Amino acid sequence: MHNVRTYNAISAKGLDRFSAEKYVVSEDCVTPEAFILRSQKLHTEIVPDSLLAVARAGAGVNNIPVSDYTEQGIVVFNTPGANANAVKELIVAGLLLGSRDIYGGMSYVQELGHIDDAAEMGKLLEKEKKRFAGTEIVGKTLGVVGLGAIGSIIANLALDLGMNVIGYDPAISVEAAWQLSSRVERMESIEKLLANADFVTLHVPAIPATKHLINTKTLSEMKSTAKILNFAREEIVSTDDMVNALDKGVIAGYISDFPAPALLGRKDVILMPHIGASTEEAEENCAVMAADQLKDFLENGNIHNSVNYPPTKMSRNGGSRITFCNSNVPKVLGQVLSLLADANLNVVDMVNKSRGEIAYNIIDLEGEVDEAVRERVANVDGVMRVRLI
Repeated sequence: MHNVRTYNAISAKGLDRFSAEKYVVSEDCVTPEAFILRSQKLHTEIVPDSLLAVARAGAGVNNIPVSDYTEQGIVVFNTPGANANAVKELIVAGLLLGSRDIYGGMSYVQELGHIDDAAEMGKLLEKEKKRFAGTEIVGKTLGVVGLGAIGSIIANLALDLGMNVIGYDPAISVEAAWQLSSRVERMESIEKLLANADFVTLHVPAIPATKHLINTKTLSEMKSTAKILNFAREEIVSTDDMVNALDKGVIAGYISDFPAPALLGRKDVILMPHIGASTEEAEENCAVMAADQLKDFLENGNIHNSVNYPPTKMSRNGGSRITFCNSNVPKVLGQVLSLLADANLNVVDMVNKSRGEIAYNIIDLEGEVDEAVRERVANVDGVMRVRLI
């Protein structure tokens, strides 16, 4: 049996993927092999010796001490793209709210509760509706910073809405590139993108390199009529620099899913309460993907969508399976294979992958592997964690 500890309210559709015959799933599991969570902050959580993996039902992993877990041989999964449609739809709403004063018009209508006569109300609305006029997004240029799972979807959708689309991503993956329309014009720098866009939407992860990517300097590159949409991460935009730019008319508006006190009460700012992925469908998709990734890892040792370990997958080839992670240095794999040979264990198939300073291995062997062999492998210098599956 595998023990899985849950945090937050994980969709039942995800938890149902864990069969009762193989899994014990609960929020108070004492010796968990895995965590599955949404927004729970794990930085101060005690790490059980039994913990092998953590799955975040969402894309960002700021709430998980990834580096610490990596050193302990704990695989961290996320679910890129599972909430993409929910975020996509909210960004379209943000584009429309930012181009036309829909919110202002709706708020104005609600203020007319003192008028009882429908004809009088109609006359007043006809007179005042010009106050809420805006522009259409057709023909405008959307700049997409980050062309990953969500960014590429937004870029393609914006083309369907009649917008011109330019994109910037210095590290676009092959998979994302295949999904991206050839009509998206690639920019060689973020500065050039900002200078040519009427709207800019951000889709980069929150990492040290992207903290305050939007700041006084980058904002100064933009058109005074341009607006920025941030449905990615709060840290990507410097709130102080944004407020200063809006005050000085450097740009025209900011639409964000990350409210901050300094942004409240402004007519040039539209704020939402971090609801980008808050749909029933997105929560179900994320939970299902997270659960399936944990299952494949716990049952087979396969790794897919990990943020700290290399993608590694191998079909079962009979016999026993041993997996181990190690520092990505020479001779470790050779020493392990020698130990297996000394134990008269024949290798049926194997795969070895690396990611930066970390390597991960799956080896299928003829016959049974006992605990003594596992301990000898664990004692090889550089090996961080060994499993028998």
